[in-house]
Amino acid sequence: MGNADYSYPAENVECSHRVAIPPPQPFTKSFANNLKETFFPDDPLRQFKNQPLSKKLKLGVQYVFPIFEWGPRYSLNFFKSDLIAGITIASLAIPQGISYAKLANLPPILGLYSSFIPPLVYALMGSSRDLAVGTVAVASLLTASMLGKEVDATENPTLYLHLAFTACFFAGVLQASLGIFRLGFIVDFLSHATIVGFMAGAATVVCLQQLKGILGLEHFTKSTDLVSVMRSILSQTHEWRWESAVLGCVFLFYLLVARHCSTKRPKLFWISAMAPLTSVILGSILVYFTHAEKHGVQVIGHLKKGLNPISITHLAFGGEYMSTALKTGIVTGVIALAEGIAVGRSFSMFKNYHIDGNKEMIAFGMMNIAGSFTSCYLTTGPFSRSAVNFNAGCKTAVSNIVMAFAVMLTLLFLTPVFHYTPIVVLSAIIISAMLGLIDYNAAIHLWNIDKYDFVVCMGAYLGVVFGSVEIGLVVAVMLSVLRVLLFITRPKTAVLGNIPDSRIYRSVDQYTNANNVPGILILEIDAPIYFANSNYLRERIIRWIDEEEDRIKSSGESTLQYVILDMGAVGNIDTSGISMFEETKKTLDRRGLKLVLANPGGEVIKKLNKAKFIEALGQEWIYLTVGEAVGACNFVLHTYKPKSTTDQSEPWSNDSSNV
Repeated sequence: MGNADYSYPAENVECSHRVAIPPPQPFTKSFANNLKETFFPDDPLRQFKNQPLSKKLKLGVQYVFPIFEWGPRYSLNFFKSDLIAGITIASLAIPQGISYAKLANLPPILGLYSSFIPPLVYALMGSSRDLAVGTVAVASLLTASMLGKEVDATENPTLYLHLAFTACFFAGVLQASLGIFRLGFIVDFLSHATIVGFMAGAATVVCLQQLKGILGLEHFTKSTDLVSVMRSILSQTHEWRWESAVLGCVFLFYLLVARHCSTKRPKLFWISAMAPLTSVILGSILVYFTHAEKHGVQVIGHLKKGLNPISITHLAFGGEYMSTALKTGIVTGVIALAEGIAVGRSFSMFKNYHIDGNKEMIAFGMMNIAGSFTSCYLTTGPFSRSAVNFNAGCKTAVSNIVMAFAVMLTLLFLTPVFHYTPIVVLSAIIISAMLGLIDYNAAIHLWNIDKYDFVVCMGAYLGVVFGSVEIGLVVAVMLSVLRVLLFITRPKTAVLGNIPDSRIYRSVDQYTNANNVPGILILEIDAPIYFANSNYLRERIIRWIDEEEDRIKSSGESTLQYVILDMGAVGNIDTSGISMFEETKKTLDRRGLKLVLANPGGEVIKKLNKAKFIEALGQEWIYLTVGEAVGACNFVLHTYKPKSTTDQSEPWSNDSSNV
């Protein structure tokens, strides 16, 4: 095969522009550039360039504490908006804080503590104007699930409490470290599909566990999977309390109706925001006057007055349970970070401003470290509370400060009011909030757009619902990593054809009117070439050639003589990739085919040159564009002449067709 029986006059081949090889660059400079792109893609030090020392100090303080940047521009009109928003989210934060603390098997008062100190820290260090800080259901469930496996919260409440503080500390250290060392890209391994499935699964599990409160059960399984929960519920039908169930269903219906009204008419957001606190007040009044606690309706009981006690001395850094606290802190910290940053970015897009992901990580980390010292457990930026803050018209993070002061007043004066709050109302509040996290529309969207993303989503969901929260998270991350590996190890390749009446070459699968070029096979490689995919690409290229030759034989077209590789999408290559090219060239030479490269990038051509591959291939067989490569090959195919028997030169020699 090939044109071994022919030669062609080299002087008649038209010349094109030569593919440039980038000038050599010192390794230290190249390494520094790669390091900068990896850890400092946003160039955070740019604002410090060419500034006097005093200005640099001022900018440094503003970078760490953004409040000093926007604070001088703060106005009374802004405060009016933030005051309304802060009071509104406080009305939601108080009942939610108590509810989520119960979900974490912690004293209810910790939910209020966690809505006081962390929001103040975030207001100083956070870059989001709309994020409302507080506890979240998923992190609370994870805390209960992971710590509960080692320590029983009922039998050993003090140790369990200390481990919760320690886990919060480790989560804060992890979050702050990721921000300080610019490692936020690690969180990106939790894809959108992963988060949708995981959150929906966790919400389902949380709702199922709240049936304990709705039905007034005193004994309940510690497992979180669907089978165990349903077995526990159905095996105790004789202990169901109809009074509690009726009360729970009534308040749940009220909460869902309130949320529906706010969804249909966003201006009525305050109805949904006030509904949880209204439910707590009405439920407490009902229990107080009817003495329902004597008829099977469980109540919160005594909540002590006073601000957050110091808990730094209670952190359990030693002993057999430290590893449990560390593992809990890492898992809950990553989940809380992913949720908080995703929520912050979502609302920043609505108001057209930018939030710094790494600064957010530092802010989250510092508020959780401070929280672990002041009797708080893990906090982040929950969607429901942030949505209320956004709809209430907040202007800055001062709304968090207002909320914190409202919670402070509650801690100082109003905690006795919550003594008669029925547990069933807290369960209804949690269920109504969790139903909003089951985003079935997002799952349908994933199915319509990308089936593999849907599989990742459902893997996370089913793993949480039928296994555990940890299993669901591991399954989701593994599926996401598997997809990344598939992208890397099995990159896309495509046959290109000519768009009629043009010099444009596109995939024949995408453009059905694209025509194959006789005697030439054009292949596009759509990924960097590394050790992980080099063998696959070599085999895939040979398979494309075999398929093309079979097609030519069946159609009776002219024989295949050139293989052009479009390398426009090959951003980089390693030594394994270079070896792949060398082996592919040898294989093609044995089959009488000529390898031609088109549009190689600077990094690729530089490495190919250092490896002497360009010298082996010939500079004249490297082109700027696919069009130029096809033109040169066509010129050879249509201007060759029969080769004389005495001419022993290489059929591919073409010294003047330089590119």
